[in-house]
Amino acid sequence: MTVVTDQPVLLRPKEPVGPKLFRLGITLAILLPAIWGALGVEMSWEKLASAPADIWNLLRLMVPPDMTPEVVQRAMPKVMESLFVAWIATMIAAAISLLLAVLGARNISNRYVSGVIQNLFVAIRAFPELLLAMILIPVTGLGPLTGVLAIGIHSIGTLGKLTSEAIEGIDPGPVEAMASVGGGRVSQIRFGALPQVMPVIVAYWLYRFEVNIRASAVLGAIGAGGIGLELVQQMQFRNFDRVGTVLFLTIAVVLVIDTISARLRRRIITGRREPGPVAVFKQAGTLQRIGMVVLAAAGIAVLVFLLVQLQTPLEDVFSRP
Repeated sequence: MTVVTDQPVLLRPKEPVGPKLFRLGITLAILLPAIWGALGVEMSWEKLASAPADIWNLLRLMVPPDMTPEVVQRAMPKVMESLFVAWIATMIAAAISLLLAVLGARNISNRYVSGVIQNLFVAIRAFPELLLAMILIPVTGLGPLTGVLAIGIHSIGTLGKLTSEAIEGIDPGPVEAMASVGGGRVSQIRFGALPQVMPVIVAYWLYRFEVNIRASAVLGAIGAGGIGLELVQQMQFRNFDRVGTVLFLTIAVVLVIDTISARLRRRIITGRREPGPVAVFKQAGTLQRIGMVVLAAAGIAVLVFLLVQLQTPLEDVFSRP
């Protein structure tokens, strides 16, 4: 028995050809350069398969690290030098990039001026820190000054771009209000635009400081100040236990700085005060409390050990039998 209904049969419309071709084009644009690049760097499955074992053998040579006073007192100042280079470079870049970003923001600056500034940011970012340092070495010589200038100049391009984009996304209301009461261009920027974006801009500065710490360690490899040179020298002499010491001190300092910086960024962006360690400890479960106590004890033990090693006179070390 056939049942006849008056309801129309709903047919699924065919997908247009354009989106299919677009997805196929995007896929090919990603895969083909990746395959071409893998062939260009002579990547092989044998090298990839042996890489974990080689890395493990290298780590075995670095453990345990040489934590004698002589090695610690030689490496720790270099680690702190990398920190100082990154901090000074970030301060210089923050001040200059803020001024240039105001001139480069299209919503509050002349379009010709903003175009020139935006192209300047692109030109600065085109030169990585390592290349800038190699260009500056004949001028400033080897040392931390070269690292400061190289990192600072490159950071100007990055921070300037991010800052100008943040300014371009502001609410125009406060700026127009300042203009309506007779405020000049500087007053409009100072009281109408910058208060809206300063928390975000400061967060960018802190994040860039974290990046610059790693960059300063790399620049040290070519003599531009920092821990990189010490790391390369120990690798050349195959003192892998001392390489482990350098890596341990560098990672420890970077982790501490990253933790503090991330907490400050969240505090600035959200505007809310985060709970302190005591409050977090009270809210945690039993296993979490045990882990927190173990981590705190380990951190205190490492800090005390480093302080003792740094305070040990080297004359006593060399005079030991």
